[in-house]
Formats: sequence, C-alpha cells, structure tokens
Amino acid sequence: MKTALIIRHVPYEGVAGFRAPIEAAGYAIDRIDVTDPVFPHTDLLSPDLVVMMGGPMGVYERDAHPWIDCEIARLSLRIAAGRPTLGVCFGAQMIAAAMGAKVYAGPVKEVGFAPLSIADLPGNPLAPIGGLPVLHWHGDTFDLPEGAERLASTPLYANQAFRRGPNLLALQCHAEMGEDPRFHIWVEEGADYIAQAGVTQDRLRDDHDRLGSTTVAAGRRMIADWLAGLDD
Repeated sequence: MKTALIIRHVPYEGVAGFRAPIEAAGYAIDRIDVTDPVFPHTDLLSPDLVVMMGGPMGVYERDAHPWIDCEIARLSLRIAAGRPTLGVCFGAQMIAAAMGAKVYAGPVKEVGFAPLSIADLPGNPLAPIGGLPVLHWHGDTFDLPEGAERLASTPLYANQAFRRGPNLLALQCHAEMGEDPRFHIWVEEGADYIAQAGVTQDRLRDDHDRLGSTTVAAGRRMIADWLAGLDD
C-alpha cells in the first residue's frame, strides 16, 4: 500500500476533509506533529505522499520555531526529487520557501469564505472549487517560486495556489475545512486574528455551517483529481 505522511504544525489543523480522497486513492495515512521529538529525524523523502498542513506561525519566525529550518531543508530535497507533495496554507508557504521564494507578511489578514479567481490553464487542479466560497485564513504571502505556475488569486492576494509539474500542489486556502468540528477551535484560538481581519466570529460560524459541506465536497474532488494525475 502507498504511504501518506501528514505533517501537523499545530494539533487542531489536520488533514480534515482531504482524508477521504487520500485514503480512497489507496494511501495508508500516518501523521506526525512538528513538536514530536522524532520529527527532526523523520524521513520526508520516502513517503509516497507528503501533506503539510497549516499553522498560525510565519515561515520567517525561525527563532521561535527552530524546526522550520529543519523542515525546509528536508522538504527541499523532496521537491528536488519530484516526490508528490501537497501544502495547505502555512504548508504552501513552506513549499515556496523550500523552492527559494520569499515568504512575508501580506497587506491584510484575509479571513472568511470567499471565491478564488481560477487561472485559465490546461488541467488546472483547482477547477472543482472554481466559483465556490472557500475558507481563507492567512496574513502571509509569498513570491511565486521559479518554475511554478500560478493557479488562483484573489483581489487581496495574487498568489493563492501554484503547482510545479503534476507532483507538487500548494494551496493558500483551506478547501479541506467545512465539516471538521475543530473549526470552532480555530475561531476560539484566533479571536484577535479574526478581529484584525474585520470579520466576526458569528459570521465565520454561520458561513461555515451554511457553506462548508459544499466547499469540502468540491475540495475532495480537487484532491482526488490531483492524486489521479500524479506522475509515479
């Protein structure tokens, strides 16, 4: 059976709605937290798939999070080898950094459900979520890495997703979120962040309950299609 390693940067940001399509594609899922003592020694090259999830930290906060440099170094080896890799939000920013791109604070906090502008590219893997409100929860951005194709943008953030070849996909948005009860932890833990974005906790909860299932269903189709197109 193929193996998938999920890297969690905080316990409440897991693979969520993406678990189903990953398992349906025949992967046995393992998971590791960056705070696990064995993480610095974990092989990131051999798993058939590596999925890096989000987190509230910034890639540039390396003094506060010394595991960031270690993770980027091993991730760069995986990317150079062309191994299938998926990053979500902070995970996407880590991919950008591992590819030599600058990651930095964006102009505003972008929080809430809103649609993406999907690039008109052949085989754009984000097509299933086109026109749908997906969850955004970020305040950092990145330059487009060399050799990467921009897949989506919003009026506030030009680089919302990118790919390089069939085996690397980086998503700034959270198309995995909409049915996971841990969303309420996000809202509670991120009260100050939400306020800075100019939205309310009640609005986020209402939109989650109203829009979440449709978004997650489309996000699952997106990941299923991407996995089916991997170059093994």
